[in-house]
Amino acid sequence: MAKMARTWWGEKFLDVLSISMDIGRLKRGRSYAGPSRILEFDIRDHRVTAKIRGNINPYFEVYREPEYKVAVNLKCISMTDWERIVEQISRNAAFVSQLLMDEMPSAIEDVFEQRNLYLLPRKRTDLVSKCTCPDYVSPCKHVAGVYYKIASLLDRDPFLLFQLRGMKFDILHEKLSATPLGKTLIEQQEKEELTVEYHTHRYTLPSKETRKNTNLNTFWQGDRPVPQVISAGDATTPAILIKRGGEYPAFWQRDISFVEVMESVYSRVNSKNKTIL
Repeated sequence: MAKMARTWWGEKFLDVLSISMDIGRLKRGRSYAGPSRILEFDIRDHRVTAKIRGNINPYFEVYREPEYKVAVNLKCISMTDWERIVEQISRNAAFVSQLLMDEMPSAIEDVFEQRNLYLLPRKRTDLVSKCTCPDYVSPCKHVAGVYYKIASLLDRDPFLLFQLRGMKFDILHEKLSATPLGKTLIEQQEKEELTVEYHTHRYTLPSKETRKNTNLNTFWQGDRPVPQVISAGDATTPAILIKRGGEYPAFWQRDISFVEVMESVYSRVNSKNKTIL
């Protein structure tokens, strides 16, 4: 069976389901995460809503194929706590650089734990859900299906986890970009993107006034030497443009991180061609 999450944060996000529902509903919930079951799906602020295609079930007196409405959200962190968390993150260069490049720091939970909070859900009470199905147990298999869907989205967009906790991506990005460390990182990225600079003309054009007294060598080569290609030197962060697309962009279907693969390619190309760059 295919993995429902491919990143460490996606897998940890799903862990709360194993302590929130019985194994039977949990297994059946996986089958409700696909497009044939999820008819509608929407994320607005920190709340996720969906319409799920259910099954005919005479035991619950359901004799026609039903459609159920599901709502899922995580308990929000207060804005006061978020301001303090962002301030603490902004003092850590590694956290700032990774978050601005759409990477989830492996130790990000340390920041939250210092305030007796946590980003990834850990307890059953962290998951707030509602479904219109007749199942008396909550969360039901339809809620599990939506939760699996959210986990798959987190693989490509880890910042969605911040939004589900009450901090939207654009606001977080703006706050981090405005910090001294954020500004320095952005300037570094702009310099690394411009790795090669060419002059407007590779060869100097002789002026009309000096053409009469110009010998053949000066005529063809110009008065000044040919400008050299200017290199920015070794990049401090490999595959920096690739990282902006995230670990698992939409076109990437393999379980291994796309960034990890491209970092290896960048390193091999740079090493092989170092003498001619």
